[in-house]
Amino acid sequence: MKRSLVVKVTAGLDAPERCSQAFTVAAVAVAGGVDVSLWLTGESAWFALPGKAAEFTLPEAAPLNDLLEAVLAGGRVTLCTQCAARREITGKDVIPGVRIAGAQVFVQEAMADDAQALVY
Repeated sequence: MKRSLVVKVTAGLDAPERCSQAFTVAAVAVAGGVDVSLWLTGESAWFALPGKAAEFTLPEAAPLNDLLEAVLAGGRVTLCTQCAARREITGKDVIPGVRIAGAQVFVQEAMADDAQALVY
């Protein structure tokens, strides 16, 4: 049975290394053929908006925009419902392919028999 990876990133510009690590792990897993679900929560919620990932820079790290595009192309990207609401982000605001869903969906994905969940 093929395993899936659920990556929840809680950091954004407030903790750039942790943020970059989460996106890197998710993109590398997608490239390796893993079924990936990347959850944008907390300050990473802003990266669901067009152009925001392109503004992120971290020395010696892959561009966040490229990593996000890789995950969108081969996996799933979800913006936390509550995080979106707190930032007044709606479904019409987000990058095409990003869904908005809540804790119930996260728990369902993370608790699947074949899943591994990581939180950054």
